[in-house]
Amino acid sequence: MATRKKSSAKADDTLVDIVEVKEHAEDFFERYRYVILGVVGALVLVVGGFFAYTNFYKVPKQQEAVEQMYQAQIQFERDSFSQALTNPGGGYQGFLDIVENYKGTDAANLSLFYAGISYLNLGQYDAAIDYLKDYKPKGDVIPAMKFGALGDAYSEKGDFGQAMSFYKKAATTGVNEAVTPYYLKKIGLLHEHKSEWDQAKKAYQEIKDKYPNSPDGRDIDKYLIRVEAKQG
Repeated sequence: MATRKKSSAKADDTLVDIVEVKEHAEDFFERYRYVILGVVGALVLVVGGFFAYTNFYKVPKQQEAVEQMYQAQIQFERDSFSQALTNPGGGYQGFLDIVENYKGTDAANLSLFYAGISYLNLGQYDAAIDYLKDYKPKGDVIPAMKFGALGDAYSEKGDFGQAMSFYKKAATTGVNEAVTPYYLKKIGLLHEHKSEWDQAKKAYQEIKDKYPNSPDGRDIDKYLIRVEAKQG
């Protein structure tokens, strides 16, 4: 019997707790009814607005931007970097105009990368750095490609500390059989440039050990032999 009384007491306590919680919840709602309904209404508007923005503005804007990019990409592939940036011909916009006129689209974001690489090839390294830093890696243009291009730009400027930093990011971000050994090799070459033979050997040895069948791994022995000779 004592056990039953204890259980009954617990049940009563639980019932009281639930009622109190419910009453407090109802009181809270009554006190802040208009605030809560206002927030819910705002969320509905945000969701509806986002849907409308995405389907009636962003998607058509992206499609238009992609169509505009076509000629600039052709000029880029032809190594006509100046034309790709500003005047690809045929009434189409260059990468710089696409960046400005189609902000928020994937095409504008990709144009940042194209513009950065174009400036890099034109020897305008500060401009290349500015555009590449703004690019947000997406799709096929992976982060390692952005970091590697930034490394190239800083290397051309003679800022080897920054170049090394970005090459290391390129080699360690999203390890890739093709990309990683390519940038490891650049790390090794930069160490060689600074007469840091042990560090150069370390980078080359990693290629040999982990990526022997990659394009850069197939001839890595000659780089190892070279730095080993310098070590001696």
